[in-house]
Amino acid sequence: MYKLGFIGMGNMASAIQEGFINSGYLKADEICGFDLSEMATEKAKARGVTPLSDGHEVIRNAEIIFMAVKPQVVEKVVAPLKEDLKGKALVSMVLGYDFAKYETMLDSSTRHLTFMPNTPIAVGEGMILLEDQQTLTDDEYDFIKKAFESAGSVEVLPSHLMGVGGALSGCAPAYIYMVIEALADGAVAQGLPRASAYKLASQTVLGSGKMQLASGLHPGILKDNVTSPAGSTIKGVKALEDGGLRAAFISAIEKSMGK
Repeated sequence: MYKLGFIGMGNMASAIQEGFINSGYLKADEICGFDLSEMATEKAKARGVTPLSDGHEVIRNAEIIFMAVKPQVVEKVVAPLKEDLKGKALVSMVLGYDFAKYETMLDSSTRHLTFMPNTPIAVGEGMILLEDQQTLTDDEYDFIKKAFESAGSVEVLPSHLMGVGGALSGCAPAYIYMVIEALADGAVAQGLPRASAYKLASQTVLGSGKMQLASGLHPGILKDNVTSPAGSTIKGVKALEDGGLRAAFISAIEKSMGK
């Protein structure tokens, strides 16, 4: 068992910590971290994580270091920690910083892996992408992979697909929350109480996703199985097509990649 240290404990890092702790894979006292934000530090302390004074102290107190800062500051954060990271394992979720980029920033003795999570990891339903290029030891890699699997599903991708994979799994929760909200609004407009509308919409999204994963069927087939001729569902499907639903989602992925 390794002790984990987080440099940066914002929303995503907090979700990862919660996922590991809630799954029982790690105890809160096996995680430490540092964040400039007093609010983030207090939230971490409330979940039992040990707050430390700076990145240097985190590295001294942990075997595997999670780099969880914003892309615009990562090089400024890593530079003064380069010596401390010698011989250590670093796992990073910083957008745009893949294996090749870290190779230019770290000492050759620093083992590293880039991953991309999403916030549902907090409730055990995360989608975590691991870059196929990495230099962790077999034991370190096995530990990290099992940690992520305890709180979601893991997919290993080549470096050139991490961007689009992250755009889909990392950004899409926001899009799905918009879908849930919109479906609920439609039901509320027809008289369903708000709390019931959210519950029905959220459970339907969750169940539909699980059904596709369990069956392995093409989503179009599952959709067809619900759409009777001249029935209410196909009328709703036509309304969504008229509204450009597919094109909007495709465009959302493109835009999230800066295209």
